Amino acid sequence: MYKSLYLLIALSLPFLGFAQRNQAINHFIIKENLIKNDKLAVIATDADEVPLDGISGTYQFVINGFHQELHFNEGVAITPQAIETSAFVFIKHRNENGSHGRLYYVLKNQEGLNPIAINWYYLILIPAIFLIIAYLFKRLMILAVLVLIGLFIFNYSKGLDLENIFDTIVHGIKELRF
Repeated sequence: MYKSLYLLIALSLPFLGFAQRNQAINHFIIKENLIKNDKLAVIATDADEVPLDGISGTYQFVINGFHQELHFNEGVAITPQAIETSAFVFIKHRNENGSHGRLYYVLKNQEGLNPIAINWYYLILIPAIFLIIAYLFKRLMILAVLVLIGLFIFNYSKGLDLENIFDTIVHGIKELRF
């Protein structure tokens, strides 16, 4: 009796470990690391942004175009690089369910880091408003173009390039449910 019980447990252990390692991260949020060392914490969540404590293991992420292996322990991983100044951070994860990405503006001040999630529709809405105003008031056309160029230069200097803008818009459109 005991031999068959031990055999059953021994045969089931590899499958239990496989099931735990094969958990997918479909949603995540970014927070400041609890020890305030200017590093970001990536927290695996469900669709309602409730943290998932059961996620553990190593997962591949792309942070601003650089491939990183993040080691999750109880649903939380710490990014290896410290944030030196305020910057845009685009984080993407690809798994068997597809690609999942989010754009954040990480504001650094004396109190620490404050990640602000940027929705994809703002990346379309703000330039569109400037262009509509410029179209309606022809005299403001040059001013609107200069403001858009200044906005692009500011965003680029903070780490937001066209690839990250388009990736954010594409991920946002994919998440729409009709």
